[in-house]
Formats: sequence, structure tokens, C-alpha cells
Amino acid sequence: MLETSLKGRLLIATPAISDGIFDHSVVLVIEHDNTAGAFGVVLNRPSTTDVEGALPEWARYAASPPVVFVGGPVSPEAAICLARVANAEADGWVPVVGTVGALDLSRDPEVLVPSVDTVRLFAGYSGWTTGQLEDEIESGAWFVVDADEADVFADEPDTLWQRVLRRQRGRLKLFATYPDDPTTN
Repeated sequence: MLETSLKGRLLIATPAISDGIFDHSVVLVIEHDNTAGAFGVVLNRPSTTDVEGALPEWARYAASPPVVFVGGPVSPEAAICLARVANAEADGWVPVVGTVGALDLSRDPEVLVPSVDTVRLFAGYSGWTTGQLEDEIESGAWFVVDADEADVFADEPDTLWQRVLRRQRGRLKLFATYPDDPTTN
């Protein structure tokens, strides 16, 4: 069992995860505790759905690319919003890392908009039951690293996995060059 919360940290899929939504994924942990489990969103899985079509009231604040991202396999009909705010006292906003936090989309957008700088919308989320994430980390499925606010709003999500690994120290940095198919190496 982990002694501390992973809230606001990144889970980087190791080469042990080689298929599905988590292959080469970067997950921001939004909530984590040892009794309730954890949930987060995949930061590098853009969909083809424009924010304008899904939630037009937020389209002008959407980070580039302005599409809804696939946050994970759980509840794909659920909308999760991460927002960078100018005012940390913004009503309906819960901090996750720095000035980035979860924004309650059920609140009146006109009330929230003055505090919001940019948003990223996710369909669905990634979730783990009590102890499940800890077991996956221990088995070598995830690297746990510090998040940077810019990771959430990366304008080139397809290269986020490599970029996050490249900024790490030691042997972890070497994984940034790991081939998609190691048999072709």
C-alpha cells in the first residue's frame, strides 16, 4: 500500500502495457486514497469529437486541439473537465496540480467563465478499486512521475508519452526511445 496520495501525479504506462487504451498512455491522477481507490484521465487520447459539438458553451476555452479526449474506459458517457483558472477560489473548481483542477460542468458556465483560462474535456475516466492501482504499480505496469500543468493541455498529445519520459532522470529517461514494436529493433 502506498503511504501517500498520488493525486496530481502522472501514471506513465510502461512497456508492460502494450495494448488497448493504456498503451503508451499518460494518466493524470485526479483523486487517490488508500480506502476509496483512484481515478484519473488519459491525457493523450484525443477523439474526433469537437468540443464545439459536444459542449459548445466551453468551445472558446478549449485547449488545442479543441476536441474531447478519451479519458478512459469507465463511464464513456461521463464528461470530465480539467481547467486552468486565474482565480484559485473559483466556485465549482477543485485543484489537482498547480492552477489546474477539475471543473464542475453542471455549474452555470456564465458564473465560472470569468475564472477559467482554458479547459480540456474528457469522455469517461480511468478508475481503480482500493489497492488495484498500487498492485499495478508494484507489478511494473506504471511509472509514477510528477505532473506539469502543461501536460494537461499539451497541443501535441501524440508525443506526450515520450516528452514526459524524456524530462525524467536516470534510466526512466531511456524509455522515451522504447520502440512501438520491440521485435523490429
